[in-house]
Amino acid sequence: MAFANLIDGRAIAEKIHAETIGRIAALKARGIQPGLMFVRVGDDPASKVYVGMKERTSGRLGIFSETKVLSQNASEAELLALLEKLNSDSRIHGILVQAPLPPQINAARVYSTVQPQKDVDGFHPVNVGKLLLGDATGFAPCTPAGVMQLLNRSGVNTDGAEVAVLGRGDIVGKPMAAMLCQKSRQANATVTICHSRTRDVAAHCRRADIIIAAMGVPEFVKAEMVKPGAVVIDVGVNRIKDAAARDGTRLVGDVAFASVQPIAGKITPNPGGVGPMTIAILMQNTVRAAEMATA
Repeated sequence: MAFANLIDGRAIAEKIHAETIGRIAALKARGIQPGLMFVRVGDDPASKVYVGMKERTSGRLGIFSETKVLSQNASEAELLALLEKLNSDSRIHGILVQAPLPPQINAARVYSTVQPQKDVDGFHPVNVGKLLLGDATGFAPCTPAGVMQLLNRSGVNTDGAEVAVLGRGDIVGKPMAAMLCQKSRQANATVTICHSRTRDVAAHCRRADIIIAAMGVPEFVKAEMVKPGAVVIDVGVNRIKDAAARDGTRLVGDVAFASVQPIAGKITPNPGGVGPMTIAILMQNTVRAAEMATA
């Protein structure tokens, strides 16, 4: 049975790409090509896939991109030295260090080393601070910024809405909450952050007008947790066992999609929801970094 309540992340991402291409053309008319450097440590299979997708999108839009790969055993000093070199490279306007990093490397120190004006992932303390202050001159993390675009471009009214953000991670949960509660026409929400120590997460979800699931727990959000008509955004990417699948596993989100979709007012598919938006915002941030560097 088909439903008309899907939020099509791929279609919205393509609209953002079209806007970004126009800005790239304006830069190229001035002799400037936006440059994006990906840095990967080790050979994590998922990281290789994610970086490959971002590289292909960069090429399609006209953004120059390269990937630097360090060995799994690379030292923190080696990685920091590479980042300092990229910081001083005028061809590179954006730097993305792909997570996860191996245990010998302090992620916070790495993100602090990337120059704030090249931190297109939005993880530098300066950009985190600007986000909390509502200062639009910083870069916001790509996934929560993509969720905000999904909501706003799908006609979801966040003004005064009750929002349950499931997950308190630095990449999605915390910045997501910060964006939603800003004093802004496209935010102004009342936000509850739920996490592993929250008592009765289901009760918070049932009260919510919007649920944003980013806990990393396969199909955590069940139908009985969702208020009829609520908007459900599934950020999760989880691999579970499935004997019927070709490799014995399959990817699912944090939402039990099949049972939740008939109840939700709007819902993102997974895949095809949040994922394309994360890449679209990364490209947009890179172009803005180029514009700022060459103003």
